[in-house]
Amino acid sequence: MGGGVTEDVPPPDGPEHEPDGGRGNGPDGEPRDGGAEGGSGAVEPPDWRREFAEEARSERPDLARLCLLIGAVVDPTVTRHTLDEAEIELDRLAGLVPYATRITGDWTTALAGLLGSREGFEGVPADYQRLESSLLHEVLRRRRGLPILLSVVWMEVARRAGAPVYGLGLPGHFVVGFGDPADLNLADPFAGGRAMTGTDAELLVASATGEALDRSMLRPAEPGAIVLRVLNNIRAWAAPRPERSDVALWAVELSLLLPSHPARLRYERAELLVQRGQFLTGATEMEAYAQVMDAVDPESATTIRRRAQAARARLN
Repeated sequence: MGGGVTEDVPPPDGPEHEPDGGRGNGPDGEPRDGGAEGGSGAVEPPDWRREFAEEARSERPDLARLCLLIGAVVDPTVTRHTLDEAEIELDRLAGLVPYATRITGDWTTALAGLLGSREGFEGVPADYQRLESSLLHEVLRRRRGLPILLSVVWMEVARRAGAPVYGLGLPGHFVVGFGDPADLNLADPFAGGRAMTGTDAELLVASATGEALDRSMLRPAEPGAIVLRVLNNIRAWAAPRPERSDVALWAVELSLLLPSHPARLRYERAELLVQRGQFLTGATEMEAYAQVMDAVDPESATTIRRRAQAARARLN
């Protein structure tokens, strides 16, 4: 509802919500050993959401850091040391890329040999059912993940090694490219780094959408767009799991902190608040969103106000 509206300025601060309802659960909601920084209360825990917002609004957002901060928000066992270890691992992997690759330019072969064959980074269908597959620190640990997170690993390792790398968000599948985007020198990290041709890309798009490849789909993805797509995947994971509405909520809230995001996410957040029993807050946010929609879709605005009224009625 309201999918045609885009906001370019996020709210100044993200709402505060516990991502898992307790400090001892891992990203999938299962109990896990360990805790967050400052467990004794002597040290203030990091404000991961504020750090995410600041990085997202910086002049040159760091893709790896943004993805790691997503994991820090959802996983209470993540500490500053966890994030440092992940960055160190990316640096280590970049140091293993053969130096000669900078001369030959055959980045696809070099990275497929290193990351795919030697280090074991690849994906399997079961990865789509795991929240960890969307968390960079877990992908680095497990060597498994969704196409977009495996692509982030490839991009960050390649960038550190000096490669002219970019991400390509094709419909239904994220891949990486090297050099001039017009050359379509692509690789599929989910398949262990299988080289892709322009024809492969066309077939992939056709299987995902039933339509022909459009040149607009070949535009390199910016960090903000990549992070929004990661968060969209997390929301899609949570959607059929009503017991994990906490995950859907923080994914929406982080999306709202990005400099550019769909305005409809404000309505989705309001719906999630109502679903989680915060009827008054949810109704208030629905009414605020209805005011935005008045100018572009009055009929939808009326429907939203009715739903806000129904949410308030549940307080009685």
